[in-house]
Amino acid sequence: MASSFRLISVAVLAASLALAGCDDQQGQRAVQKLKDLFNAVKPDALLLKDLTPGISTEEQVRNQMGKPETERVYTDGSKRLEYPRGPQGLNTYMVDIDRDGKLQAITQVLTAENFGKIRPGMTEDEVRRLLGKPGQIAVFPLKPETVWSWKWREGGVTEEAFFNVHFDQFHKVYTTSRSDVIRGR
Repeated sequence: MASSFRLISVAVLAASLALAGCDDQQGQRAVQKLKDLFNAVKPDALLLKDLTPGISTEEQVRNQMGKPETERVYTDGSKRLEYPRGPQGLNTYMVDIDRDGKLQAITQVLTAENFGKIRPGMTEDEVRRLLGKPGQIAVFPLKPETVWSWKWREGGVTEEAFFNVHFDQFHKVYTTSRSDVIRGR
């Protein structure tokens, strides 16, 4: 927590110095970059504070959570905003907005239950819609396979682990795996 505060303090100081010599448009871009940086390191408790399903608006969500990694708009006018907490964060939030612009739900998707929904034959897009942006992507051209990995709170002895989805050369899931988070390397 103290290191996050120091990082934010340094970012604020750097932005203040940068803004001193900027015109108005450059200043607005710099302020937006600073907001994006703060939202990326903001503790989850602050990120989600006072956002209430059925009451909060999409504008309130965006003001508080920042720009989503991905935004999907559905045929009924509803939206799903994706907020991975990273890099290599332990949470990814999917925020559902109804067609009237009201918050419907905020769901942390990096869970054993969601991992259990991954099935052979699923496409990369189907996996992305369920779990969000992976923290790591490794390509093994000789195998050939691509492995997407998400760090998550598994619990147990090591608490954190990686959930891995293995895609074949046709970009379809063929298996999943789990690996340890290696510390101290």
